[in-house]
Amino acid sequence: MTSRRILLSCVLFVFLCSNPFAQSQQKRGPSTPEERAKAVQIARALEGDPLQPGNKDMRTWFTLWLIEVPDITVQVCGEELGLIFHEKDRDKNFVSEIFGQSMFSAASFVIEHPDEAKNAIPIYTAGVEGSLKAYQSILKTHPEAKWPFLDDLIVKQQNGELSKYVEQATAKCRKHR
Repeated sequence: MTSRRILLSCVLFVFLCSNPFAQSQQKRGPSTPEERAKAVQIARALEGDPLQPGNKDMRTWFTLWLIEVPDITVQVCGEELGLIFHEKDRDKNFVSEIFGQSMFSAASFVIEHPDEAKNAIPIYTAGVEGSLKAYQSILKTHPEAKWPFLDDLIVKQQNGELSKYVEQATAKCRKHR
């Protein structure tokens, strides 16, 4: 599957899910403090152990919750992690867990830093950092799941260059917001 096809599938999923939930989003009020705490807890749990039992239920809850609540929004770009879709073994190297984590970690950042909710670069950067944490966790039990691209991002992170990379990688997405 090409990166464009995967990204289009994600966009289609969000569109299809958001259409039936559009009315519930209009009817329900903003997220509750308990829901926001649960979302942050789930994001951290999935960063620490993305392959734990029950993770599918956590991801489903988080995704549907993001669709329903009117006060927490996260833009998904995909460019900042796009190269993982081009690598030969993408189907077996936990792409959905790593890519999906970017959305959850970005949402967690928005919850914890509401003053930054309109600032795309720190949000996208938090998403990438969450994906890198999930990736490093996966490598502990599946060392064969190496992604040279993600290893390069870890080096950028260690050198303090991740935010600059994210800014460049997401420029196209930010133009279309």
